[in-house]
Amino acid sequence: MGEGSTAYILVLYYSRTGATARMAAELARGVESSGMSARLRTVPSVSPDTQASLAPVPSEGAPYCTIDDLRHCAGLLMGSPTRFGNMASPMRYFLDQTSDLWLEGSLTGKPAAVFTSSNSLHGGQETTLISMMLPLLHHGMLIAGIPYSEAGLTRTHTGGTPYGASHWARGGTSALSDDEITLCRALGARIGKLAGALQQTPVSSGMGGSQ
Repeated sequence: MGEGSTAYILVLYYSRTGATARMAAELARGVESSGMSARLRTVPSVSPDTQASLAPVPSEGAPYCTIDDLRHCAGLLMGSPTRFGNMASPMRYFLDQTSDLWLEGSLTGKPAAVFTSSNSLHGGQETTLISMMLPLLHHGMLIAGIPYSEAGLTRTHTGGTPYGASHWARGGTSALSDDEITLCRALGARIGKLAGALQQTPVSSGMGGSQ
């Protein structure tokens, strides 16, 4: 999806049981429905012996994300399962390596959105989504959520928040509900459309004009 020099939305995620990966695939479909390409990427698991735990490539699924994948994206959709109301350590570890992008301003003015999955309905989904927004705000990205004009947001009895897409795994069920799929695709399409519009009217990365 969206390789080469074509403008693309990076769909970056960590998934342990498959639920977040399923969300990523639906978000990518939403991106591509907007006319923008989607690039699916994941991050490796980490452990106390992190460097020894990293395989060169995943055994299946999306390739591991590189810093250049993030540097050159037109927009970002980032997802992680909920871990005690926060993003999972593998995603946090990857973000901790992006200081060069912050110094360069590589992500400034680009649209971004977040998504998550949890086993329990009140498992900290919203705080996890907000925790993922914080480093993206430091990078100067433009955060978008899901507006209430999306009917699924008021209809859903599973996942779905105005802060980003979410999935209620109900004790390990990775299948997404119809509303969760609809909201994932809507958020993907929204970021794709925003990225396309911003490419036509770039946002300045400067710190302000003369006084």
